[in-house]
Amino acid sequence: MDTLLEIEDLTVRFDTDEGTLTAVEGVSLSIGKGETLGLVGESGCGKSVTAMSILRLIPSPPGRIESGRIHFHDRDMLTIPDQDLREIRGKSISIIFQEPMTALSPLKRVGHQLIEAIQLHEDVPKSDAARRAVEWLGKVGIPDPAQRMQSYPFQLSGGMRQRVMIAMALMLEPELIIADEPTTALDVTVQAQVLELIKAMKRDETSLLLITHDMGVIWEMCERVTVMYASQVVETAALRDLFARPRHPYTEALIRSIPKLTGARGELETIDGQVPSPLAYPGGCRFRDRCCKAFERCELEMPPLYEADRVAARCFLSDPNQSVPPI
Repeated sequence: MDTLLEIEDLTVRFDTDEGTLTAVEGVSLSIGKGETLGLVGESGCGKSVTAMSILRLIPSPPGRIESGRIHFHDRDMLTIPDQDLREIRGKSISIIFQEPMTALSPLKRVGHQLIEAIQLHEDVPKSDAARRAVEWLGKVGIPDPAQRMQSYPFQLSGGMRQRVMIAMALMLEPELIIADEPTTALDVTVQAQVLELIKAMKRDETSLLLITHDMGVIWEMCERVTVMYASQVVETAALRDLFARPRHPYTEALIRSIPKLTGARGELETIDGQVPSPLAYPGGCRFRDRCCKAFERCELEMPPLYEADRVAARCFLSDPNQSVPPI
């Protein structure tokens, strides 16, 4: 599979009144053409900052991309001119945001925003852009799309606003779609509808980076998975390999926390503790205080990513030379 996007050793930090916050540290991942990659982890693990870095949407100040490379079609997104970057945003790479009310202008009608997005990247008459916008509102399941073109975002339900965002993201036929927690603000029924819509509307040659904290969504949507914890990648594997044999204890814990419809009564499994503060990560393995398999080495050293059989895991249990049994 040809690689469309490759992130190498990305580090992003924010300067705050409390000190320097490390949001992303040494992250590397890749997405092939036509592939759906899931980026999963708890809130605060660096998923969204990684995604925003792709299009240089990190607010500066206080944020800064300290190091790394982001290659899209062999062009480094961190060094290309601003004009070239504006042409890529929305056209070649589009984003479906978590909360459409923060992405759609409350002062402009939905139709105006869709037409504007088309005309920004294509030299077409306004009437042609309007016809395409109406067509795409219909494709994403919005009833009476011509009438909805005249609506303001606040006049639409959360599910309909998210459908507008999906139409805006897909109508220019991008090569890469970044879906950043696209269903978090929606109720369960609408969540399922939106995910099915994204899956149905995505062309075979279009790549998708799906950011979520829900392992159930990962199972339904993705082909390969990257797991992040405390600003780092801790595991990368093909979907079925990850679920059948997770190599990192954090991945195991995420999978165990998926609700099970077994009919048996019992408490939902959770992960004890919380993600450490990005202002002061602990030494050694960052997951060790929450890990039931931690041993002395986990406290003394930061584990690297061990790669074997197309799986990468940041855990000493994956070290082929590890001789000290876990306690």
